[in-house]
Amino acid sequence: MAVASISTNKQPRVVLSARGLSKSFGAFAAVKNVDLDVHDASVHALIGPNGAGKTTVFNLLTKFLQPTAGSITLMGADITKLPPDKVARMGLVRSFQISAVFPHLTVRDNVRVALQRPSGLSTQFWLPLSSLDRLDARADELIETVGLKRERNALAADLSYGRKRVLEIATTLALDPKVLLLDEPMAGMGQEDIGTVSAIIREVAKTRAVLMVEHNLSVVADICHHVTVLQRGEILAEGDYATVSQDPRVRTAYMGTEEA
Repeated sequence: MAVASISTNKQPRVVLSARGLSKSFGAFAAVKNVDLDVHDASVHALIGPNGAGKTTVFNLLTKFLQPTAGSITLMGADITKLPPDKVARMGLVRSFQISAVFPHLTVRDNVRVALQRPSGLSTQFWLPLSSLDRLDARADELIETVGLKRERNALAADLSYGRKRVLEIATTLALDPKVLLLDEPMAGMGQEDIGTVSAIIREVAKTRAVLMVEHNLSVVADICHHVTVLQRGEILAEGDYATVSQDPRVRTAYMGTEEA
């Protein structure tokens, strides 16, 4: 008797999910009935023309905004009504369009500050400063991971804009996120830094989910496994980049300026 073969190719699990996600500001519907699944060990891009609702979706997922309707789950847990600090502690961590580092601290000290919370030191204010020394090995590991080893002792204020964004990724990774949300990580970067950050994101996504808003479609095509296109707060198309870039509705949304 023939035995049916069983496929062992499993789709990575969904770690962040939204269903019917909507947000209105008075009579204006900024986000309308968005369904989204972000899978573990993948890079998922959220793209669309200006005003499409991308940042609003980010703010809803990270609970900086409360949805008007719909639900959000993280690792299977309903986080729809939770505050942003709680979901961050659960492993949903985001970066912002504006670099957020301590300019008058060194690169290493910026990372050590970020490491205090997952290490349980952020609330133990009575401990001597030397207690932070235990964080040095992990800080140096993260600094080397993002290619800032030569700048380890430099002040963050002295870094170029692109290198500051790289440092921000290191401090975000220090929080050990399960899902990493990056809001326009390549904005304002030169080509060399874009290549560096693309490689970092690709490496990071081997062990966790990355959801990113990004306008640089060359980057999206290069590193993203799945793409969701928004227009006027609604999902216009989704799939891999090759699929969505050939969709005539997407081409129209980008006014015909983006070629596959």
